[in-house]
Amino acid sequence: MSKIFTPTNQIRLTNVAVVRMKKAGKRFEIACYRNKVVSWRNQVEKDIDEVLQTHTVFTNVSKGQAAKKEDLIKAFGIEDQTEICKQILAKGELQVSDKERQSQIEQQFKEIATTVANTCLNPELKRPYPVTIIEKAIRDAHYSVKPNQNTKVQAMAVIKLLKESDSIPIERAKMRLKVNFKGKEAKKLRDKLKKIEGIEVENEEQVEDQITLVFLVDPGQFKEIDNMVKSETKGGALLEVMSYKEMVMGDEYF
Repeated sequence: MSKIFTPTNQIRLTNVAVVRMKKAGKRFEIACYRNKVVSWRNQVEKDIDEVLQTHTVFTNVSKGQAAKKEDLIKAFGIEDQTEICKQILAKGELQVSDKERQSQIEQQFKEIATTVANTCLNPELKRPYPVTIIEKAIRDAHYSVKPNQNTKVQAMAVIKLLKESDSIPIERAKMRLKVNFKGKEAKKLRDKLKKIEGIEVENEEQVEDQITLVFLVDPGQFKEIDNMVKSETKGGALLEVMSYKEMVMGDEYF
């Protein structure tokens, strides 16, 4: 009875999503589970084993041809195939059918619209928009989804685009912060905080040399304010996040 010889460098896989990258004149491919590549790139999926069907780098997934060690070292400078897979995952091109690509784009579009709806509001009413309104505004603004870009990054770009297009009045829901500081530098820091563009002081109290400020600010400015407070007071002031969103839901404030 004759034996069927299978080359040791061939691995047969089925129902795969292929991510491809050309580097150093060679083509490299990895075999992934469908619908997991986008989740990994959006940092929703953290477990690499849930993304890769095998921690093997191929020259051709469909033929099961594994890449040679010397080619990997020449192209990537390392031989750790898991780390190489991660590089290909991050920068490679996802090979999908037209139908799959359209489905992927529609899913990303909904995720982007949902993120915008969850982080923004109508500044005139202080109320959030329904996702359907945001979706229509994005389409009216002619935004094109970028399949290989993180949806959160795209959501921030969409917010900027919607503001510029004036399709709907929109702004990011603000954070409510509270800061306590005292000493001879207290008034100087208070004045600096008040000069920050977009800051809305809700309450200010002063008892002797101690000042307490409660204010609203765009979430994107939090790091700047935190660094300012730490730098000016050398860690002597307390900056507290009181709430992450300031919007009206019915008759209640959140």
